[in-house]
Amino acid sequence: MSIRIPPERKAGPSRPGNSVIVSEANPRRGAAAALAAGLSPSYFAMVMATGIVSLSAHMLGPAWIASALFFLNIAAYVIIWVLYLLRIRWFGAMVLCDLTDHQRAPGFFTSVAASGILGAQFVLIEGNYHVAVVLWALAVVLWVALIYTVLTALTIKEDKPALADGISGAWLLAVVATQSVASLSALVALHWHQPYRLMINYFALSMWLWGGMLYIWMISLIFYRYTFFRFSPGDLSPPYWINMGAMAISTLSGARLIVNTPDAPFLNSLLPFLKGFTVFYWATGTWWIPMLAILAAWRYVYKRFPLEYDPLYWGAVFPLGMYTACTFQMAQAMHLDFLLEMPHIFFYIALTAWLATFWGLCRKLGADAIRLLRAA
Repeated sequence: MSIRIPPERKAGPSRPGNSVIVSEANPRRGAAAALAAGLSPSYFAMVMATGIVSLSAHMLGPAWIASALFFLNIAAYVIIWVLYLLRIRWFGAMVLCDLTDHQRAPGFFTSVAASGILGAQFVLIEGNYHVAVVLWALAVVLWVALIYTVLTALTIKEDKPALADGISGAWLLAVVATQSVASLSALVALHWHQPYRLMINYFALSMWLWGGMLYIWMISLIFYRYTFFRFSPGDLSPPYWINMGAMAISTLSGARLIVNTPDAPFLNSLLPFLKGFTVFYWATGTWWIPMLAILAAWRYVYKRFPLEYDPLYWGAVFPLGMYTACTFQMAQAMHLDFLLEMPHIFFYIALTAWLATFWGLCRKLGADAIRLLRAA
């Protein structure tokens, strides 16, 4: 979470709350302002990654990891929301600029996905449907607000970048956000009586289908950018792992809809379709894993691209955890027992990636704190 504010992004002097200089008179306000101003729109990816690794631990064990990450995730969710709101209050112009930026705007969808995944944690780990329903409602409101705000802003924007500069794997966060709403809807539907249970399942199915269509639109542009434009190591940012993560969460949502078929006759009539597309999503996500691993080796080993902490790396941890959870859930829902060994392997890969990224965050925060103290 960098506290360095580039000169071109500093807020103007017209409003005193916009100052990000740590003054001797009010060092705490200066530190908070610096953190808020430097906050990436994608920072809720930390909650996404922590939440899905926690859920994977809940499915596969050990339980203490699931609980520890759950409580850590609650704290992270609250802190990031506070910084988000402070950034909107103090640096509204910067937020609006991010909302119309082709590279940064998709990052706002992490707030939707984070709410959906934390809600799933409350259902599966705590059995607390009341908080889960609140998070579900928040996720729906955020999804509606962001999907139309961001896509409309980028559509009517007059000065647009070339495709090679504007598209990235981060765009698939819109798919992840959509599927997170579908997945949590399928979970909270079990808490309601009919006819609300039927209605929420129908809503979950609609979001699942919309997310799949959105993926097809976006991955076509991303794959085109991959193969027909110059590709440097710097272009292969961590969110490209969401190519796989978007398919993984689509698989998870499909598996939960399959489990819900006894509660919704229309789902039961669509069962062959649900199973077919769930396997289709899982197979597509699985195909991406070797491709992304090869490109990562090309970036860091062959091209020797520096490996330094960046909040975008949470976007690479999340797909690993989601692939673990979706494979386990699909194997159970469709009685594919021969797949059950895979989640155990990927869980430890995801946990290792989470620990490495969290360590990088701690080091970054420590360095930023020292810099602030010296400035004060």
